[in-house]
Amino acid sequence: MKNIFCVLLLSIVQPVLAQTKLEKAITNLENNYEQEKVYLLTDKLQYAAGDKIWFKSFVFDGYNRSASSTTLFVELYNSDKKLIDWKTILLTNGEGSGDFQLKDDLPEQVYFVRAYTPYMTNFNEDFQIVKTLPIYNPNSTESLIIAKSSDWSVKTFPEGGTFISGMPTKFAVRLSGNSSLPENWTGKVIDVQNPSTPITTFKSFDKNVASFKITPASGKKYQAIIQDNNGKKQTIDLPPVADSGLNMEVSSSKEGIKYTLKGVNLKQQLQNYKIIGTINNHLAYRANINHLTNEVSSLIPTKISNGANGILQLAIFDEQDNVVAKRLCFIKPGNLKIDKPEIIAQSLKPTPRSFNSIDLSPESNFKNYTVLVSEDDGIQNPEEENILSALWLTGDFTTRIDNPAQYFSKNANTEALDALLISENWKRFDWNSVLSGSAPSIKTNSQQFLSYRIKPIKNSALLINTNVNIISQLGKNASAFNQFKTDQNGYVYLNNLSNDEPLNISLFVNSENKESSTDNLFVTIEPLVNPTPFNGNFPGTKYTLVKADKNKSLPPAISRAINTQNNNKKIATNEIQIEQVKLVGKKKDPKEELNKQLSTGMFNSVNSTIFDFVNEDQHAAGSTNILDWLQGRAAGLTFQRNSSGVNIPYIRNQQAKLYLDEIPVDPSMISSLPIAQIAMVKIIKGAGLIGDAVAVYTMRGDMKSKNTEKDAPKNNSSVIKGYDKPSEFPIEMIDDTAKIENDTRETLYWNPNLFDSDYVPPRIKFFNNDSAKQYKVLIISFDEYDNLLYDQQVLK
Repeated sequence: MKNIFCVLLLSIVQPVLAQTKLEKAITNLENNYEQEKVYLLTDKLQYAAGDKIWFKSFVFDGYNRSASSTTLFVELYNSDKKLIDWKTILLTNGEGSGDFQLKDDLPEQVYFVRAYTPYMTNFNEDFQIVKTLPIYNPNSTESLIIAKSSDWSVKTFPEGGTFISGMPTKFAVRLSGNSSLPENWTGKVIDVQNPSTPITTFKSFDKNVASFKITPASGKKYQAIIQDNNGKKQTIDLPPVADSGLNMEVSSSKEGIKYTLKGVNLKQQLQNYKIIGTINNHLAYRANINHLTNEVSSLIPTKISNGANGILQLAIFDEQDNVVAKRLCFIKPGNLKIDKPEIIAQSLKPTPRSFNSIDLSPESNFKNYTVLVSEDDGIQNPEEENILSALWLTGDFTTRIDNPAQYFSKNANTEALDALLISENWKRFDWNSVLSGSAPSIKTNSQQFLSYRIKPIKNSALLINTNVNIISQLGKNASAFNQFKTDQNGYVYLNNLSNDEPLNISLFVNSENKESSTDNLFVTIEPLVNPTPFNGNFPGTKYTLVKADKNKSLPPAISRAINTQNNNKKIATNEIQIEQVKLVGKKKDPKEELNKQLSTGMFNSVNSTIFDFVNEDQHAAGSTNILDWLQGRAAGLTFQRNSSGVNIPYIRNQQAKLYLDEIPVDPSMISSLPIAQIAMVKIIKGAGLIGDAVAVYTMRGDMKSKNTEKDAPKNNSSVIKGYDKPSEFPIEMIDDTAKIENDTRETLYWNPNLFDSDYVPPRIKFFNNDSAKQYKVLIISFDEYDNLLYDQQVLK
């Protein structure tokens, strides 16, 4: 839904010569309350320590993909709110992807993934997404279990917020709790003076809500009694019955939203009352009641949203512009405007490790797909959250909703969704604050990509209003030369950088003497926008931790994930052994001589990879440090940043030991070591007492680095890391060379950017595991007008 169509109820509207208080408030709302929300898709719902979490993010401004933000921070926390890892994700048309590599020694507990744009930090952080992920570890002393007890509370909500004598009123009943809600529950409404005879009874639509209707009498007091399937009861009072006010009834259909307003004992009846409808903080509908009447009824057409789905907030204002009734309603419930992909061909074989493919119809409108294929185990386990529920529901509400995806499923109950919306308030803004003229304080504006400020200091002094030259080099590309002038604070700014490879920066001061241009010159680079600390509370979950039994049991999916990790280690070991066989019979070379000269005792391992900085130019001079340079250069070696931003090496998903000249050191010492002083780096895998290790050796005697002095980074140089580049999901067949007995992969295909180009059918291709007979296939796409294509089905 790209634009909102605003409707005026012309039959009862008069032209206004000057802006009223309410009209000023609407202008304030339109101009100052743009807000974003995030949906985060992960390849699985639960993980084992040592797994990789693949994720795809969608950032929306209302119901459209955000065109404002190009940067997303995605952070991984443990249950103690300790930051485990974080990623800076590049957004293109509101979409971005990445991954987290989990450590093998992560304790078993519930972890949380937080995602937000810099612009979202201007608003309540309750609207930032916090996704719950249980992570299991067979070696942990504690085990995750689903809590059996259900601690819940209940509230009732009259439609529109009013409860008036003689007016039939619909109520929503809403259960809430930090853990699991009861499967089903019932209730009854009583007159306190006659409790033995229920006025009405009701039963839950789902775990969240129920509804009932009652016509109250003046002077009466009413209560609702709710009982769950375990026998737990709770009694609550209904609101006091008013003798005057506004009664509101709303119903949604495919034609539009019908509302009826009835005034009771109002001095001027409904004259000069206003009806305002907003969608995503934008005016979509307005009407004024300009004549004496106690009842008004009208149909709001679906063209207010161009026929698209979404939530309309109706607010009724009296003649003094006070809010007297509010109601949320869904546009076209049960008639979702969603395109579905057409599968024009498929070749799916249940044979273990067979090649499978699914061809989608080449569409002129949809060009970029997000696709996830997993084994379907046949167990009925409906998804709890999806892009539909995030887009239309949970992205805009901070209260916990159990299984929100159910409200947009094939057999969704529209009455349940309506009851849920009666029980909710639109918290993106408050009408009283908007009417008073207050607006959010925007401290962080949306900016294109990443920006940095460079602070050069020469001879311990800031360089103010000084011409400087900057040489930049992205990866192995040619260098670029630019001239800048520092501002009155001594800063130079680099704006709108979208690099996902290291950008090497060298700064020089204009001088006739080239050598003096860098003498006593120091440069620091700071990002203009950084991740912000999380100050809120994590959502409650259905899990609890208990002391692990001696024979600790794991969910079947986790046991399979651990087996997959072991398979990957076997494959990696097999690849190393093949490389070693290739080396047999070769003549001694300078690298071997250097290794013999520097390595002693147990550090001499045949199962190692050596990088020679004395005899070979490793092109490492431009890197920030040796740990950053090592990324992606040795099979099985990966890195994770710690809270200080230093890369920590992992070999086969286990943290590797670090040695400097065969003495154990911490990563900060290695990261601060100039590369020009390094003679050799050795990656040791599973060698005797050493185990997995990264050993760094420094220059000795007359050794001289091939990474020449002139190329070594100096104080006038630095590196801008930029965005985190997503890993490539492996699409490969597990053959028998590594003697893999049981292929138990759950995620068979993950592609956050499957492109449709030149009308060639986009093809989903993957290899089967050893047990899958049918497949869960999820496909998401948007066209240039932000129309949504979505489907999740099981294919055989």
